[in-house]
Amino acid sequence: MGVLSGEVALVTGGASGLGRAIVERFVDEGARVVVFDRSAERLRDVERTFGNAIATQTGDVRSLVDNKAAVALAMERFGKLDCAIGNAGIWDYSVTLDETPEEQIESAFDELIGINVKGYVLLAKAALPALVRAGGSLVYTVSNAGFDPAGGGVLYTASKHAVVGLIRQLAFEFAPVVRVNGVAPGPIDTDLRGPSALGLSDTAISSVNLPKVAAPVVPLARVPATAEYAGSYVYFASRRDSAPATGGVLICEAGIGVRGIGTVSAGGGLAEKYGKGKAAS
Repeated sequence: MGVLSGEVALVTGGASGLGRAIVERFVDEGARVVVFDRSAERLRDVERTFGNAIATQTGDVRSLVDNKAAVALAMERFGKLDCAIGNAGIWDYSVTLDETPEEQIESAFDELIGINVKGYVLLAKAALPALVRAGGSLVYTVSNAGFDPAGGGVLYTASKHAVVGLIRQLAFEFAPVVRVNGVAPGPIDTDLRGPSALGLSDTAISSVNLPKVAAPVVPLARVPATAEYAGSYVYFASRRDSAPATGGVLICEAGIGVRGIGTVSAGGGLAEKYGKGKAAS
């Protein structure tokens, strides 16, 4: 029997990439899982793979109605909800503020913050009653960008810093009944997409060739597989293993935070672009 035998979880963005790896690991550990994703096609593939161990809900994490429908499905199919995992997200492909076109910045902000932050808030709102009844937990996907710069552009980094604050505030508000924690992965060679407002909705992070680009600059010298991150979510979902843990983030980013001195800044070309002014002092 797995450590989550008899437990019920909900995973947003669970039909591909890291989310799907989390679903697979939870099923392996004995849990039943509601998979919430915007892609009906990918959800059909998940259904074929996992059968009766899962139930699927198509929707948009930016909709409270859709989040409530996913929670209701867990209650209808499995009778309870022990763990809600906010994982759906998009990446901005490290587009800097200067590089973000003026005519796109507002829509890009609304889209990325809407998915990465609003989606997490709405999941908490929708799942809270069921999690209270179960004495359960919330787990959010953060990122190394939740702590350090250069893990994305200004929009993504702002969103993930916001998630760290959200975790701490909700842990305070939901204690002592519901635990709230996060997992901060590093580089992942997966299907993570970008904002449609920036023309990046059909671009996957796998196009960056992270194993080639990122592996040489992280202490562990490799890009972990999605499945290698999934155990951290099992840890926080397990009452046996993480009962004292709330308000924390498990950092598992291949050593990015201990790289030491590297690139000084990303703004080296601004003086040439706009005309050099007096240096800050």
